[in-house]
Amino acid sequence: MQFDEADNLCKKTLEIHREHSAPASLEEAADRRLMALICEAKGDYESALEHLVLASMAMIANGQDNEVAAIDVSIGNIYLSLSRFDEAVFSYQKALTVFKSSKGDNHPSVASVFVRLADLYYKTGKLRESRSYCESALRIYAKPVPGTTAEEIASGMTEISAIYESFNEPEEALKLLQKAMKLLEDKPGQQSTIAGIEARMGVMFYMVGRYEEARHSFESAVAKLRASGERKSAFFGVVLNQMGLACVQLFKIDEAAELFEEAREILEQECGPCHQDTLGVYSNLAATYDALGRVEDAIEILEYVLKLREEKLGTANPDFDDEKKRLAELLKEAGRSRNKKAKSLENLIDPNSKRTKKEASKKWSAFGFRN
Repeated sequence: MQFDEADNLCKKTLEIHREHSAPASLEEAADRRLMALICEAKGDYESALEHLVLASMAMIANGQDNEVAAIDVSIGNIYLSLSRFDEAVFSYQKALTVFKSSKGDNHPSVASVFVRLADLYYKTGKLRESRSYCESALRIYAKPVPGTTAEEIASGMTEISAIYESFNEPEEALKLLQKAMKLLEDKPGQQSTIAGIEARMGVMFYMVGRYEEARHSFESAVAKLRASGERKSAFFGVVLNQMGLACVQLFKIDEAAELFEEAREILEQECGPCHQDTLGVYSNLAATYDALGRVEDAIEILEYVLKLREEKLGTANPDFDDEKKRLAELLKEAGRSRNKKAKSLENLIDPNSKRTKKEASKKWSAFGFRN
């Protein structure tokens, strides 16, 4: 995820091609596709588009029709990101024509373009067309042609599940995620992918109020991410936060506090204190401390968050008023006024503090939790 470093290395590679490779070589085209991927990840869509067009021209010159079609899909994705929907449809349809003629109507490449079109039509409000493309893709995945990998089918089903989630059909989305996970569970090197699917399933279970199943899915995802060395990633921090929210719903308040504390530590390191995910964890941690009777800890976190908003983020965000109100309620309960000189957050939380059952049974505070 070190995109600036990747960008520098790829630029050097393209300079070498410019000096030593034949014009429009396949090797240069491959590296331009990589550069486009890096630019897209950095949000530089115009540059990504430029590299993809150059790569496409090289592939055309070398008669690589299927590669040209694959690049057309990538170009469609960039147009979609730029909200240039008509051009995106044109690129996807071009790719679809080539894939159908060269690979057959039931090839997973065809299904993958159907999924992209389903996503596009959902985003443009054409829900009937979106659903139709989802169903067409699922028919292909249900009867895969020989040579189709489990990874291809699982990836497609995961993408379609996200569209069904957007349709506000979490149960259908869950079924697809469960099928995707089943396809991958005995495949080597797929633990991180499975963990991602389990985390998505946890969110789905949470949305439909199945909190015990949500907690179980998050717990399984967390274990896999720890084992695969991703315990310091921002994604891991977000999953810990989501698992904490499931624990809150199950009144496992101590466990929730520990999860929020670990999430806070990771997200501060990976995203910084001003990132929206980090701010959400601060808010959840304050609410949990209040529920445990640790009012002073809750107050100091909220003072720190308000200070961040006032000094670095601005006070126009609706969360600012909500947090200010929360703090006022806690200060009233504690019988004191706001301390404008908030301490560094590192000094706010004592990980060794003892929590009693009496504290844990304290009535829930009026302020809520953030997803």
